[in-house]
Amino acid sequence: MSRPASDIPGVIAPPPLIYLGFLALGWGVGRLIEEPGLGLDRNLRGGIALAGLALGLFIEAWAAGMFQNAKTAVQPWKPSTSLVTTGIYGVTRNPIYLGFAITYLALAVGLNSPLALVLLFPCLLVVDRFVIQREEVYLSARFGADYDAYRRRVRRWL
Repeated sequence: MSRPASDIPGVIAPPPLIYLGFLALGWGVGRLIEEPGLGLDRNLRGGIALAGLALGLFIEAWAAGMFQNAKTAVQPWKPSTSLVTTGIYGVTRNPIYLGFAITYLALAVGLNSPLALVLLFPCLLVVDRFVIQREEVYLSARFGADYDAYRRRVRRWL
């Protein structure tokens, strides 16, 4: 197992703050320009938001729990000590970020903000390019062939 030059991936910002920043920007600008809303019944929006929040938080908790059980850091600014490849990590290499995206989507619907929904796409691009890609370089250096085989076997998102 080779060690990277720095034992952290060097992500640009804590990923929850990236998602929150894009959500707040979309909602805030939407309020300023008085965007028309999604055109969905309030009860339907509430149901979608609650279901999405439950799913997103469940995925996040499951994935974080697997890291905790493996005694490795959930936070990408701390060193990784174990490679987790089973459970939800056998379906997606980034279940926590997927959970964040689902939670973001649910909140944008609940806030009735089309602009926040649209900003999910650039948010995911930022996370993919400036968080995930840096983590992948780090994990490849940290875990070598084991991580590279995992990366070939499991998709980045879904």
